[in-house]
Amino acid sequence: MQKGKASIKFDEEPVIMGAASIVGEKEGEGPLKSCFDRVEPDPMYGQDSWEAAESEFQRQTALKCLEKSGLKESDIRYLFAGDLLGQIVATSFGVQDLEIPVFGLYGACSTMGEAIMLASMTVNAGYADRVMALASSHFASAERQFRFPLAYGNQRPLSTTWTVTGCGSVIVGKDGKESPSAQEEIYAKVTGATAGKIVDMQSRDSMNMGAAMAMAAVDTILQNFRDYEVDQTYYDKIITGDLGSVGQNILFDFMDKAGHDVKGIHMDCGMTIFDSAVQDTHSGGSGCGCSAVTLCGYILPKLRSGEWKRVLFVPTGALLSQISFNEGQNVPGIAHAVMLEHIGA
Repeated sequence: MQKGKASIKFDEEPVIMGAASIVGEKEGEGPLKSCFDRVEPDPMYGQDSWEAAESEFQRQTALKCLEKSGLKESDIRYLFAGDLLGQIVATSFGVQDLEIPVFGLYGACSTMGEAIMLASMTVNAGYADRVMALASSHFASAERQFRFPLAYGNQRPLSTTWTVTGCGSVIVGKDGKESPSAQEEIYAKVTGATAGKIVDMQSRDSMNMGAAMAMAAVDTILQNFRDYEVDQTYYDKIITGDLGSVGQNILFDFMDKAGHDVKGIHMDCGMTIFDSAVQDTHSGGSGCGCSAVTLCGYILPKLRSGEWKRVLFVPTGALLSQISFNEGQNVPGIAHAVMLEHIGA
């Protein structure tokens, strides 16, 4: 099952047998507004704090994913989940009532890719029949932790991205032939994955995440090409997480230098979820929830319908904390790639 230096080829390909996404009001005003399972108009989601609201996004999305799949909590053996907050507290308080054994993850905005990769490895190895993977973010909780209190009203440079409020959840399982419910719908199969390494481009601008993450995306995509002995023509789409317009330009430049023109097939979740021309999100969207909700609401349905046969899903993350940034540390990047295919491919 090892493929090249950093990749995996699954011999018994796991499938994504359920998906759900819940987003906030701003996300529901964007181009993908009809793709999500729920647009929640209350940014507090009935809770007393932004952080508790993010936990509620997680809980409700996990329950919606189970409902759509015709499954219950006891059908899920493990849960891989994460968020952006310190000690991933949104996850800790969001999924505890599910009473599913949980592995808490932190890959910054690449967390959804990491979660699906680990879930697929677990299922393929026979350690579980069904595993849930989810990731969330919240604009207000992220602003409070990484930037300024909202009441401060600071001006945002054009290189910044807007943290997505929302959560995406998938259920990864075996081939589905022994489905416990006729309601289960197979979205796609997970054929392989490429784990990313930390890439430090000496960036120290916390308002320009795209520049910090772009080279990590380039590194992982090129590693996937080498390990599988393919090029960009192998995929219908190469989809990054949240590079935004700034990071996308850097990606294009360095992929061109490596001899790969991906302009025609590249998509960035952060540039897709918002219409920056009218929604004032500057470079695009970001956050763990950005790639997670775009995957669940937009990408997977296109794979299920067969409109796209094979995509490389590459969520990207900027590895910083408020402490590391205040101490003058760089902002390294990371990207994990998951190979998704139409079930009939």
